[in-house]
Parts: sequence; structure tokens; C-alpha cells
Amino acid sequence: MKLSQRVKSISFSLSASINSKVRAMKKQGIDIISLSSDEPEFDTAFHIKEAAKRAIDEGYTKYTTPSGIKELKSAICAKLRRDNWLDYEIENILVSNGTNHSIFNTIMFLVNPGDEVIIPVPYWPSYKEIVAIVGGKSVFLRANNFRIDSQTLQKSITPQTKLLILNSPNNPSGVVYDEKELKQIASVCIKNNLMVLSDEGYEILTYEKKHISIASINEKIKKLTIVINGVSNTYAMTGFRIGYAAADKELISAARRLQDHSTSNTSSISQRAAIAALEGPQDDTPKIVKDYRRKRDFMVERANRIKGVYANRPDGTFYVFANIADFYNDEIKGSLDFSQQLLDEAYVAVVPGIVFGDDRFIRLSYTTGMANIQRGLERMEKFCEKIRK
Repeated sequence: MKLSQRVKSISFSLSASINSKVRAMKKQGIDIISLSSDEPEFDTAFHIKEAAKRAIDEGYTKYTTPSGIKELKSAICAKLRRDNWLDYEIENILVSNGTNHSIFNTIMFLVNPGDEVIIPVPYWPSYKEIVAIVGGKSVFLRANNFRIDSQTLQKSITPQTKLLILNSPNNPSGVVYDEKELKQIASVCIKNNLMVLSDEGYEILTYEKKHISIASINEKIKKLTIVINGVSNTYAMTGFRIGYAAADKELISAARRLQDHSTSNTSSISQRAAIAALEGPQDDTPKIVKDYRRKRDFMVERANRIKGVYANRPDGTFYVFANIADFYNDEIKGSLDFSQQLLDEAYVAVVPGIVFGDDRFIRLSYTTGMANIQRGLERMEKFCEKIRK
């Protein structure tokens, strides 16, 4: 069977494969401690689930407008004004099947074969795979402490550069860009007429620093920016598959044409649930952030007590990116070997940093109970001690 070169150019999600292996091992009765999860551990709020049930009971189970129902787009506009100081109309919004779908649409309608897309390292792996699908070229930008600056960005721009992908808060590093940094990045983008895909899916999960959307810096950068967000992480709605893009009307129109002929509309039931999430009580958010901050502080402190492990303290998200390169040897040549042996021998699941473009690291997730975090890191410490002998 001959497959297209397009599909041959992309790879399977390694993090999804790891989570699949974890589930299989758990089914075998193995006591796995998973520090590899990509989603919140808390349950979807009652009023959101009730909205989904009502939609079913009321027969709201048919096709909707491909770009999303008006009520949901209005709720998204209100949220962007309330939380991000961004003024959009419903014509500026496209509702899609999760944030990854919104990212796919954006890269698809902007990037031509041969166009360059700047992706700061570390990065969410789907970025480079989607760029490959459309025939673009990923240009990986490495910087100290995982924070790109205006000078480094300017030097990476060529006549072929079409798009910058900016993920803040960043998965996996937890970096959150402040207003000064965003103004400098915006200035370079405006100077070079460089489009920006701003992936803001972890916006509520910030600790000492508050999330700021680069699109809110000024009207010029707003015109160049496609803001991507959703309800997955904020409301524990990962299975509902609701993401959205906010941008200039011309850009949204282009994305809508793609979606009209691919997935069409998102789930009618999920759209009603998303309205309830966005318009309902937001009181739980500070409690959730406080709980994650407590887990973050514990994980960073405990991980750094393991000799040879150097864990960065994230500004946001629910991940810790830890350097484990001291353990590399003839048997463990990189983060994939380390992660596989940690799972097979210590029954602890993490995600290798090579997935995110930096093989020196592993990603640890604290979307689990404190006891699990403690047990997982204790097992990891024993594993590391064994390697060092």
C-alpha cells in the first residue's frame, strides 16, 4: 500500500504512546505511578455536566453552524474581554474540535510549502508535525532559560519566515512571558510583518506571574495574532473537545473555509456545556490554582533533592521540566531511554524531553494526588541512585 508523502513526514505522538502503555500496565495489575498526564485530575463541574445533559434531553443533538453557535461565540467574546482585555466580535471567532484543531487550521491556512515557522524550544510536539504536513519548515529557536528575546528572534527571521508560534504558559517548561518581554517580541513581529500563533491553553494556571495575551499589547500586534484557547484545562473538559481561535475576520474566514470541508461543526452538546463553563461561576479557579501551586512547590523541592536532577520552577501549567542529563551513559543515551527504564523498572511514568525538542530533560506532571507525587519521586530517587552506582 502506497501512503502519501504527507503522512509519511509525521510521527505518532510519543506522549500518547506512553500513556497508552501506562494504561495497559495498570490493567495487568502493576502499581504504576503516572507523572505523565496531560490533563487536570479534578472532575468537570456539576453545572457544566448538567448543561450537557439538558442539551441531550432537549434534543439538541443535530448539526450546528460549522463555525460554532452564536451563543457560544458570544460567551467567548465576553470571556476574552473579561480575562484578556481583548475586544472581538463573533465574526472574529471560530469554534473547533479542541485547541489542537484550532492550531491545525491556523498553520494550514497560513503556511505554504517552503515557508518557515519559528518554534521556540521546548515546544508542544504537534506544532512541528502540523508544519511538516503542510510542507513548511520548522525553525527551532533555543534560548537561555527557555525564554526567547527580541534579538534572538530577529536573527532567526528570513524572507521565508511566515509565522511565530508562541506558547505562554509553555508546555512543558512552564515559562510565562511578562508584559515587557511580550512588548519586545511584538515589536519584532510588527517590524517584520510576522504572524503570531498565540497558544494560551494554560492561561489560568499561572502562579507568581499573571498571563498576558500578546494580542492585548496593541492593535498592530492584535492584527497579526491568532489567539488559540479552549475549555479543556480551565474547566477539566478535555473530553468535550472545544477549542477556539480569535483573530482578524479575514483570517477566521479562511479558517472557516477549511473547517467547512473537514470536520464541520463541533459537538452540539459540548458547545452547550462550554457556554455553561464560560458564563457560569468561576469561583473554583483560585482554589485550583492554589492546589497546583502547592503541588508544584513540593515537586520542585523534592525533585531537586535527587542527586543529579535539576528541576526548573515553572511560572505556570502543571508540569515540571527536569534536567536528568547527568545520568546518561552507554546504556541510557537520552531522555527516552531514561523514561523507558524508569517505567519498566520503577513503575513511574514521565515524558521524555526529546518529545519537546530538548533531550536533556523529562517532563513531570503534578496532576495527581500529593501522595502519588511523593511516592513517584521516591521511586525515581531509588532508580537514580541505582544508575549512579
